[in-house]
Amino acid sequence: MRSRTRARELALQVLYQTDLLRREDAQFVEGYVHANQGEEERVGDFACRLAMGTLQNREAIDRRISELAENWSLPRMAVIDRNILRLAIYEMVHLQDVPPKVAINEAIDLAKKFSTESSGAFVNGVLDRVLATTRPV
Repeated sequence: MRSRTRARELALQVLYQTDLLRREDAQFVEGYVHANQGEEERVGDFACRLAMGTLQNREAIDRRISELAENWSLPRMAVIDRNILRLAIYEMVHLQDVPPKVAINEAIDLAKKFSTESSGAFVNGVLDRVLATTRPV
């Protein structure tokens, strides 16, 4: 598995934990990531970057999801789907070194791996709308 893909999985896991436990502090995120990163330090570094960036921008990201996810409120979404969307939108909007299409494809793969059968299509639909309404930085 590629290191960035592994980092995304790890970031998703910690975002899921922060959502359920209502813990968003850097110490919790870094502790979780470094305890689960394995031997590749760069996996942990990128996972922390993704998770902390997503958490720091979560309010704006959640507004974006609410605007674009037709007929779905955030609390009604599956916790895993909500966090996949948050992570991908953070990448699409804030990371210059990740092409938006890569962020979308990785998010779809995460949804297929960790969520329901229909989650990949749901995530794809919302992220396509994000891409269509995002101005280049």
